[in-house]
Amino acid sequence: MTKTVIRKLFVGSLIGLAGGLVLLVVAGGLAYADGSFVIRGGEVVGVRATPFGWAMITLAIVAIVVLIAAAIIQFVAWIGAVLNTARLPDKTWFVVLLVTGLLSFGFIAMIAYLIAGPDDPPSLVGQPAARAAAGRDLAGSPGA
Repeated sequence: MTKTVIRKLFVGSLIGLAGGLVLLVVAGGLAYADGSFVIRGGEVVGVRATPFGWAMITLAIVAIVVLIAAAIIQFVAWIGAVLNTARLPDKTWFVVLLVTGLLSFGFIAMIAYLIAGPDDPPSLVGQPAARAAAGRDLAGSPGA
């Protein structure tokens, strides 16, 4: 996965998180303003089942699904960044991304990686000498 794809996934997930949060707050606020919640003593003790209330519940469910999808996409972007940095000769970024991600600070490390991190690691696909050497190793192995 290239750094460009990782960046697109990460930024797209941030947009999804922001959109999901806004939708959830708006749906809850409109339901509250409409009087869909039965409140006694500062606590919600019930819900009035009106068509508008059901519409707001539906919007809240959509918002929660968007938030979950955005979180999964952010996780995929983090995994892509960790795998990219694992292929680099210098393992500093790999260790930073792995440790911060496992300690639940991966968001900060991902922002740092996308701003100042190394570019994509070199691949064997674009290097004819490496392909030829790999081909010789396969052809010269016993049983080939």
